[in-house]
Amino acid sequence: MVDEGTAIDAPYVQGFIVPVPEGNQAAYRKAAIDMWEIMKDYGAKRVVEAWQDDVSHGKQTDFFRSVKAEQGEIVVFSFIEWESREACDGAHEKMMQDERMKGFEDEKPPFDGKRMVYGSFAPVVELTKQPVGA
Repeated sequence: MVDEGTAIDAPYVQGFIVPVPEGNQAAYRKAAIDMWEIMKDYGAKRVVEAWQDDVSHGKQTDFFRSVKAEQGEIVVFSFIEWESREACDGAHEKMMQDERMKGFEDEKPPFDGKRMVYGSFAPVVELTKQPVGA
Protein backbone atom coordinates (compact mmCIF):
# COMPACT_ATOMS: atom_id res chain seq x y z
CA MET A 1 0.00 0.00 0.00
CA VAL A 2 2.87 2.39 0.87
CA ASP A 3 6.59 1.85 0.24
CA GLU A 4 8.56 5.09 0.50
CA GLY A 5 12.25 5.83 0.90
CA THR A 6 15.27 3.64 0.23
CA ALA A 7 16.24 0.43 1.99
CA ILE A 8 19.56 0.61 3.82
CA ASP A 9 21.96 -2.04 5.10
CA ALA A 10 21.49 -3.13 8.74
CA PRO A 11 18.68 -0.71 9.64
CA TYR A 12 17.23 -0.22 13.08
CA VAL A 13 13.57 -1.16 12.63
CA GLN A 14 10.38 0.04 14.26
CA GLY A 15 7.43 -2.18 13.50
CA PHE A 16 3.76 -2.19 14.24
CA ILE A 17 0.46 -3.83 13.46
CA VAL A 18 -2.88 -2.07 13.77
CA PRO A 19 -6.53 -2.92 13.08
CA VAL A 20 -8.15 -0.68 10.46
CA PRO A 21 -11.80 -0.68 9.35
CA GLU A 22 -11.92 -2.08 5.80
CA GLY A 23 -13.50 1.12 4.44
CA ASN A 24 -10.65 3.29 5.76
CA GLN A 25 -7.92 2.17 3.35
CA ALA A 26 -7.71 5.50 1.50
CA ALA A 27 -7.73 7.52 4.74
CA TYR A 28 -5.10 5.24 6.26
CA ARG A 29 -2.87 5.51 3.18
CA LYS A 30 -3.14 9.32 3.26
CA ALA A 31 -2.23 9.41 6.97
CA ALA A 32 0.72 7.06 6.35
CA ILE A 33 2.08 9.23 3.53
CA ASP A 34 1.55 12.42 5.57
CA MET A 35 3.45 10.82 8.48
CA TRP A 36 6.25 9.71 6.13
CA GLU A 37 6.71 13.35 5.07
CA ILE A 38 7.47 14.16 8.72
CA MET A 39 9.52 11.05 9.57
CA LYS A 40 11.87 11.38 6.61
CA ASP A 41 12.71 14.94 7.67
CA TYR A 42 13.94 13.52 11.01
CA GLY A 43 16.02 10.69 9.60
CA ALA A 44 13.70 7.80 8.72
CA LYS A 45 15.10 6.03 5.67
CA ARG A 46 12.15 3.89 4.60
CA VAL A 47 8.58 3.04 5.53
CA VAL A 48 6.46 0.12 4.36
CA GLU A 49 2.75 -0.03 5.18
CA ALA A 50 1.14 -3.29 4.06
CA TRP A 51 -2.63 -3.86 3.84
CA GLN A 52 -3.79 -7.32 4.90
CA ASP A 53 -3.98 -9.79 2.01
CA ASP A 54 -3.49 -13.38 3.17
CA VAL A 55 -3.72 -13.59 6.96
CA SER A 56 -5.12 -16.70 8.63
CA HIS A 57 -7.07 -17.01 11.80
CA GLY A 58 -4.98 -19.17 14.13
CA LYS A 59 -6.11 -21.60 16.78
CA GLN A 60 -4.06 -20.04 19.58
CA THR A 61 -2.52 -16.81 18.30
CA ASP A 62 -2.74 -14.67 15.20
CA PHE A 63 -2.53 -11.08 13.99
CA PHE A 64 -6.26 -10.52 14.59
CA ARG A 65 -6.08 -11.52 18.26
CA SER A 66 -2.95 -9.47 18.85
CA VAL A 67 -4.82 -6.23 18.00
CA LYS A 68 -8.29 -7.39 19.07
CA ALA A 69 -9.54 -6.89 15.52
CA GLU A 70 -13.29 -6.54 15.32
CA GLN A 71 -15.71 -7.59 12.58
CA GLY A 72 -15.05 -5.51 9.47
CA GLU A 73 -11.45 -4.65 10.41
CA ILE A 74 -8.29 -5.79 8.68
CA VAL A 75 -4.70 -5.75 9.95
CA VAL A 76 -2.02 -3.41 8.64
CA PHE A 77 1.60 -4.50 9.08
CA SER A 78 4.20 -1.76 8.92
CA PHE A 79 7.86 -1.08 9.50
CA ILE A 80 10.09 1.98 9.49
CA GLU A 81 13.82 1.77 8.88
CA TRP A 82 16.28 4.08 10.63
CA GLU A 83 20.06 4.35 10.34
CA SER A 84 20.49 3.48 14.05
CA ARG A 85 18.69 3.33 17.36
CA GLU A 86 20.21 6.68 18.25
CA ALA A 87 18.75 8.25 15.10
CA CYS A 88 15.35 6.73 15.86
CA ASP A 89 15.35 7.77 19.53
CA GLY A 90 16.59 11.27 18.70
CA ALA A 91 13.87 11.83 16.11
CA HIS A 92 10.89 10.97 18.30
CA GLU A 93 10.73 14.07 20.49
CA LYS A 94 11.56 16.36 17.56
CA MET A 95 8.72 14.87 15.50
CA MET A 96 6.27 15.31 18.36
CA GLN A 97 7.16 19.03 18.45
CA ASP A 98 6.80 19.47 14.67
CA GLU A 99 3.90 21.75 13.71
CA ARG A 100 2.78 19.26 11.05
CA MET A 101 1.85 16.77 13.80
CA LYS A 102 -1.00 19.08 14.82
CA GLY A 103 -2.76 18.10 11.59
CA PHE A 104 -3.16 14.59 13.02
CA GLU A 105 -4.79 15.99 16.16
CA ASP A 106 -7.45 17.78 14.11
CA GLU A 107 -8.50 14.69 12.12
CA LYS A 108 -10.30 11.59 13.28
CA PRO A 109 -7.72 8.79 12.96
CA PRO A 110 -8.53 6.02 10.45
CA PHE A 111 -7.80 3.35 13.12
CA ASP A 112 -7.96 2.70 16.86
CA GLY A 113 -4.46 3.49 18.10
CA LYS A 114 -5.20 1.94 21.51
CA ARG A 115 -5.04 -1.49 19.86
CA MET A 116 -1.79 -0.88 18.00
CA VAL A 117 1.06 -3.28 18.78
CA TYR A 118 4.51 -1.79 18.22
CA GLY A 119 8.16 -2.15 19.07
CA SER A 120 11.70 -1.47 17.91
CA PHE A 121 14.16 -4.09 16.74
CA ALA A 122 17.88 -4.44 16.10
CA PRO A 123 18.77 -6.52 13.02
CA VAL A 124 19.97 -10.07 13.56
CA VAL A 125 19.94 -11.45 10.02
CA GLU A 126 19.41 -9.50 6.84
CA LEU A 127 19.31 -11.09 3.41
CA THR A 128 19.77 -8.78 0.49
CA LYS A 129 17.36 -8.68 -2.40
CA GLN A 130 18.51 -10.44 -5.52
CA PRO A 131 17.46 -8.93 -8.83
CA VAL A 132 14.53 -10.73 -10.46
CA GLY A 133 15.88 -13.31 -12.89
CA ALA A 134 19.32 -13.42 -11.26
